[in-house]
This record gives sequence, C-alpha cells and structure tokens, in this order.
Amino acid sequence: MRLLLVEDDRLLADGLSGQLEKAGFSVDTTYTAREALILGEQEDYRVAVLDLGLPDGNGLDVLRKWRISHVSYPVLILTARGDWQDKVNGLKAGADDYLAKPFQTEELIARLNAIVRRSEGRVHSTVTAGRFELDENRQSLKLNDGTEHSLTGTEFRLLRCLMSRPGHVFSKEQLMEQLYNLNESPSDNVIEAYIRRLRKLVGNDTISTRRGQGYLFNDGV
Repeated sequence: MRLLLVEDDRLLADGLSGQLEKAGFSVDTTYTAREALILGEQEDYRVAVLDLGLPDGNGLDVLRKWRISHVSYPVLILTARGDWQDKVNGLKAGADDYLAKPFQTEELIARLNAIVRRSEGRVHSTVTAGRFELDENRQSLKLNDGTEHSLTGTEFRLLRCLMSRPGHVFSKEQLMEQLYNLNESPSDNVIEAYIRRLRKLVGNDTISTRRGQGYLFNDGV
C-alpha cells in the first residue's frame, strides 16, 4: 500500500517512515504543505498521514483542497494532545481518523489498517481471494490446506495489491507505484522477479500475465 506521510518534524518522519515500511506500506514523505498539495493530488496513494502543524501552511487547508479536488483516499490527521477543536475541524474537513501526539507507532499502524479496510468495505484484517487468505498483521499467506507462508515486505505489498482486486489487470507501472516510493529506483525486471517468487507459492495459473497489459490474480483457480 502506497502511503503519503506529511510531517514537518524530520526526525519523527524518518522514524515513522521506517516503521511504516516494515508494516507493509510504501512511504513517500514530505515536510511542507505546498509539496503535500501537489503529491496528494497527482500520485496514486491508498492512505495519507497528515500533520496539521506545517511550517508553510495549515494541514486542514491541505485536506480541504484535497477533498475539493476529489482526492478520495483515507486521511489520518495528527493533532496536538487535548486539542479537541482540531479533531472536530479535521473530521469536518474530510479526515477519516485522528491521532494525538505523542502516540505509539503500533496504534498509528492499527488505525491506518482500519481506515484502509473500511475504504475497501472490509471489517477483518485479512484479504481473501478464492482459496487464499492474506493476513495483514502477520504479513503471511494461508492456503486452504491450512499451511501458512511468511512473506517479505515487498512480496506482501505486491500480493496484497493483486488480491485486493481479483480479476483486475494491473500494469507493471501501477504495481511499481504501489510497491516503491518516489526516492527508489528499482530495476525494470523487479516485478517479474517477484511475480515468479509468488507463483511458487500460489501456482502459475493463479497469477496470470496479460501480454502488453500486466498481471491479474485469478481467485477461481
């Protein structure tokens, strides 16, 4: 899942980015309202974390402009502890959840997973497609015979993307956008390499290649 982190405290942002990556997110980080406005509208994110106190503007204004521009992915706002008015204003402006500083990273990750699940119409922390069940908390894949396989962070992100929309063709470019942040420059054949690894787990026919188009997950196989 690709995530936009807007936080002007660089030390906090760096620490959060590392923890979020471990939790299965591909993170783009920005420290200003100006860049947040641009990235939030032009990039394909699944969720955003938005600090309200930015050096060059108000996070609430960023949020309002995103929603006016039809940016629809979930947004969690970070507020100062005890500032209930910011929480209310944030929710009215289109935020999906809030968290007061200081906070535990585990709670942030749990809340992010929850609002992403709600945006996808799910209530459980698993993604099920056919005979396969992907556990978001454990980053593992369970087969219908009960066997469970642990996944690397990139394997998990790729499989989650494919399983979230069975039968949908994802282009290589779309998958790259969800797997890697703007600062990473993976090689052109990295998707093919991970697809080969995942096929060893789920079977060659479960992940199909559409020549010239991309890849799709077959939940009926």
